[in-house]
Amino acid sequence: MNILQPSSSSMQSFRHGCTIGVWQRSRLRPPFHRPSSSLSNLAFDSSIIRQKSTSVAGKRVSPVLHTVAAYSGDKDYIADPPAKALRRILESPGIYQGPACFDALSAKLVERAGFEFCFTSGFSISAARLGLPDTGFISFGEMIEQGRLITEAVSIPVIGDGDNGYGNAMNVKRTVKSYIRAGFAGIILEDQVSPKACGHTQGRKVVSREEAVMRIKAAVDARKESGSDIVIVARTDSRQAVSFDESLWRSRAFADAGADVLFIDALTSKEEMKAFCETAPLVPKMANMLEGGGKTPILNLLELGDIGYRIVAYPLSLLGVSMQAMQDALTAIKGGRIPSPGSMPSFEEMKEILGFNIYYEEEKRYATRPRPSTSQLYSRRASSNDIQQRAQDNAEQRDRSREDPAVEVITPEVYNSYRADGSRDPFSGIWSRSLRIKLTGKDGFEKLDVRIPAGFLEGVTSIVPALGGVNLKELLDDAAYEPGGKLLIDFNDTIGDRIQMFGHVEIEEL
Repeated sequence: MNILQPSSSSMQSFRHGCTIGVWQRSRLRPPFHRPSSSLSNLAFDSSIIRQKSTSVAGKRVSPVLHTVAAYSGDKDYIADPPAKALRRILESPGIYQGPACFDALSAKLVERAGFEFCFTSGFSISAARLGLPDTGFISFGEMIEQGRLITEAVSIPVIGDGDNGYGNAMNVKRTVKSYIRAGFAGIILEDQVSPKACGHTQGRKVVSREEAVMRIKAAVDARKESGSDIVIVARTDSRQAVSFDESLWRSRAFADAGADVLFIDALTSKEEMKAFCETAPLVPKMANMLEGGGKTPILNLLELGDIGYRIVAYPLSLLGVSMQAMQDALTAIKGGRIPSPGSMPSFEEMKEILGFNIYYEEEKRYATRPRPSTSQLYSRRASSNDIQQRAQDNAEQRDRSREDPAVEVITPEVYNSYRADGSRDPFSGIWSRSLRIKLTGKDGFEKLDVRIPAGFLEGVTSIVPALGGVNLKELLDDAAYEPGGKLLIDFNDTIGDRIQMFGHVEIEEL
């Protein structure tokens, strides 16, 4: 027995002056079961939800009002699978609202506002994605792709608009399985022909009774084959296309075929809505409040609950106000102004809604040492193993050049072997120059110590990029013969390593 009982906190007062009882369910978990640590992230929906009068143990229970706690924070909690969460909503007493979204951002805003589930609207997705009317232009693949982006952006269950299943019963099975893989908690399937027409518009036609029922049976089979529990919402458009009686017959047949929720589009009066809710009373009913002037009367939530509806969709609110807001902003910009501060959130608020702050906090968990500058990257590369290998290769080249004087064509300077009087000059021979580069880290450990023949100076900057722009050849030409070499350069680079460069002059006797 599922009833509502007042909590120990009794009543909670709201700013607008009315007092609403805060209720907790007995023997009934909320649609999302979350640990108590997440209570700080819960926000109470200001919408008033009413439970119908019921009989419990032979006694009449008066209607009660309660608010629904809905998650409005991040996704760091253990949630039920989407279909299971949606079924909890359908099994719970009361009536629940589901605005229709059309992209990931609008879905995030629905969740942030505290709603427990949402719909996707084919009308709105066709408008936002294609800029075209909902007359069959948008494809199955585009709806799946948009739906996947929406379900990945939120934690609440999403009921997807599956149109007419995009073909016969076999196409319906593929559609249902694809919507399951895309992460939908439910799918709405209708009995229109192809190409379909948008609800509350002219020219709608439906398939035969037999084909309409077979679509629902195919959807139920696809659910079983997938091992899923996706909620199947069976919609009929036969109220406009045929008659009200036909729509009631199809609703009963859909319930017998295994539909989880029934929906007749474009009912024209409150009396028709009541008669529909009395059909197949054990199956939840869905209402569609088409904003802006559809065929169905716009009723408030208490009235819909009294009639017998369980869930209600608001298909055009988000798209409609977005269109108007964009038009107003464009008018302001064209007139040389910018939208007024009250007509749009601040930049900080935009970042908060989109999750920048959550991203920055999570990024800290994976933080490493600060990124080096470009020059530091080059310097570090210079001390890597491949640079050591280059230096070793250059040293081997130098040794080979010593063994074979013929290779020593590194700008040698040859002097006469004898003086004018015929005696031998002690400095006669081949003078060769080489450059010694010594790199010492700021920790005092030697990173590099290599000699490079003068003829290979062009490659030095690839070893020590910090020497870029230094005329090494000119410095080496000025080097005189000194034991141990002459110090030419001595400085610290940007990361604190000490770079020293010595000029060496060697003489080989003839």
